[in-house]
Amino acid sequence: MSSHGWTTERRARQAALIRSWEPWQRSTGPRTVKGKAKSSGNVAVGMANREKALAQAKRELLAAVTKVHDLSGARTRKEWWEYL
Repeated sequence: MSSHGWTTERRARQAALIRSWEPWQRSTGPRTVKGKAKSSGNVAVGMANREKALAQAKRELLAAVTKVHDLSGARTRKEWWEYL
């Protein structure tokens, strides 16, 4: 059973139903000034999340490189690159 009580079969059935309804054909997007403002703010949230993920990836990469460097026993940058 998949997450939130949705079985694979239930998920497939729902996907088929949605494809038959084609709700995206009737979607208009935000219509009010308030809705448009909220929608335009979504990009800031997405960017913030991507920046957090990128910062985390950089930290993990630095930790991995440091670990490899420590394991190599290299004292200089040249020795380290030769180790790789």
